[in-house]
Amino acid sequence: MTFKRVIGFGVAGNFAGHLEQAGEASDFLTVEVKEQIQPKAIFPFYVPSESAGFLSIYPLSSDTIIPPNDADNLQIEPEVALLCEIEYQDNRVVGLKPTRFAAYNDCSIRKPNAKKISEKKNWGANSKGVAATMIDIDGLSQGGMLDRYRIASFHKRGDKVSRYGEDSPVVGYSYFHEKLLNWIVDRMNHQQDVGPTENIAEHLANANYPEQALISIGATRYTEYGETHFLQSGDTSIVVVYDSDKYSQEDVSRMATNNTFAEDSLSTLVQLVA
Repeated sequence: MTFKRVIGFGVAGNFAGHLEQAGEASDFLTVEVKEQIQPKAIFPFYVPSESAGFLSIYPLSSDTIIPPNDADNLQIEPEVALLCEIEYQDNRVVGLKPTRFAAYNDCSIRKPNAKKISEKKNWGANSKGVAATMIDIDGLSQGGMLDRYRIASFHKRGDKVSRYGEDSPVVGYSYFHEKLLNWIVDRMNHQQDVGPTENIAEHLANANYPEQALISIGATRYTEYGETHFLQSGDTSIVVVYDSDKYSQEDVSRMATNNTFAEDSLSTLVQLVA
């Protein structure tokens, strides 16, 4: 499944400690938040419009990562992505309805001189990852099925498979459920082009108000290994979003080591670094 007519956004700073580990907390010192745990911003990673510059390049792949030519510090960013229907009223977003979710890799360059978040996110084709297997969802209400899921990630180099991100519950996001959706709607309508952030309403208009958005809702914290190891050609990136009622952390680690994944209640993204 491709999302070439779907606008792509990510949420920055929605998992406590990730920005500090990634060395990006200072980028958001000027961003005002209403409470300490609030995410910092949403950012575009794909805008389906020929006039969107580098953001018009479709960056998603379910099996490959092509590193940028000038980066040697590329990291996996394990996340959940939500496919959402967008509801508009007079060209303003008034609602988001999640319909499916999947494992996602918001693969990012650590680029300290970048003026905008998006400059670290889309450097061309095959620069991000979304699992081919998406799981249907009937919303994001508290107590819903996604509350049972966890996010795991692994890095394979040669024959060695190492845990890259902390195995984390999806409900561990700082903002989740309706609170997250309401905040994203607000940012879509009101976020401005200031510092590292961009005017999202302008991107929506530029894309002629798309019916759907693919939204990655934040990267988990790294293990010590993940914080200090960067992707190289020949490596494999693995992100798994799994139902913790059906699989243990040990089950998922075994699947990653054996490169054999169950198909039920699991969304798996395995990408080879070119």
